[in-house]
Amino acid sequence: MLLDTASLYFRAFFGVPEITAPDGTPVNAVRGLLDFISRLVGDYRPSDLVCCWDDDWRPQWRVDLLPTYKAHRVVAERAGAPDVEEVPDPLEVQVPIIREVLDAFGICVVGAPGYEADDVIGSLATQARQPVDVVTGDRDLFQLVDDDRDVRVLYIARGVGNHERVTNDWVRTKYGIDARQYADFATLRGDASDGLPGVAGIGEKTAATLLGRFPDMDAIIAAAADPDADMGPGPRGKIKAAAAYLEVAPQVVAVARDLDLGSPDTRLPAEPRDLARVAELGTRWGIESPVQRLTDVLCAG
Repeated sequence: MLLDTASLYFRAFFGVPEITAPDGTPVNAVRGLLDFISRLVGDYRPSDLVCCWDDDWRPQWRVDLLPTYKAHRVVAERAGAPDVEEVPDPLEVQVPIIREVLDAFGICVVGAPGYEADDVIGSLATQARQPVDVVTGDRDLFQLVDDDRDVRVLYIARGVGNHERVTNDWVRTKYGIDARQYADFATLRGDASDGLPGVAGIGEKTAATLLGRFPDMDAIIAAAADPDADMGPGPRGKIKAAAAYLEVAPQVVAVARDLDLGSPDTRLPAEPRDLARVAELGTRWGIESPVQRLTDVLCAG
C-alpha cells in the first residue's frame, strides 16, 4: 500500500475539526492521518506500507518544461532552492510532528530529491513484484492503474471511509479511455489545480474521442499533421496550435517510474518500533487515542 501522504494529511487538516495539543499546537492533521492509516490497514491488511513523500513538491525540471506548473500555489521563490508552497500555517507546524510519529511507529517514509510523492509512488508501483494499492485523492495517479499487474488506486476524493477502488474498467466507465491513456487525457484536457492549461477548446469529451481513435499523444499529433488522417478540422487545428505545449506537457504529467529508491524496509510493522517514544509523543501532542488505535491495528495483524 502506497500512501500519497500529503493528499491524506491535507484532507485530514481540512476535514477534521480543529484540535490542539496541551501546548496549543494544532494537531488535527496528525490525528486525522493516523486514523486514516488505522482504517486503511485494518480494512486491507497490506504486507507493506509506504508513506510516499514530496521531497520537492514543484520540481524545477517540471517548471523548466512548463513554467505554469503549480505556479498559482507558490508563495515564495528562493534562488537555488525549492519554491515554497502555500500551506496553511496551522498545517505546516504539524508536518514535522507527522514525520516524528511515523518514525516512532516504524512506518516507512520514502521521498526522492528533486521529485514529488507521485514519482515515488510511480516508481514503487512499477517496480513492485506484488499487488499494489495506491491511496490518493489525485486523479493524475490513475495513469498507474494496471489490471494485468494488479495495480489499482483507492481514490479518496469522497473521503477515506467512502473511497472508490479504481481499476481499468472504472476509468473506462468514468472517462471513456483506458488507464494507460490517462496522462495523455489529462494533458489534452488540462488541470487548473496543477497549472496545466490543456489544449484550448478541447475538453474531456473531445479528449476521450481522440484517444478512442488514436492510441496515444504521439499518434494524435501525427494524425493532426496528416491531411489523410481521420481527424476533423476543428480538433486538427487545435492540436496544431498547441504544438509547443504538447511538446513538453506529456513529460510534466507523466509520473516517473524508474527512480532508484534503494532498498527501504517497507514491511508493515507488527507493532510500534519504539513503544516508549510512541507513548511519549501521544502524551506530548494530546493524540493518545489515535496512537492507541494505530497500535491496536498493527498488533492485531
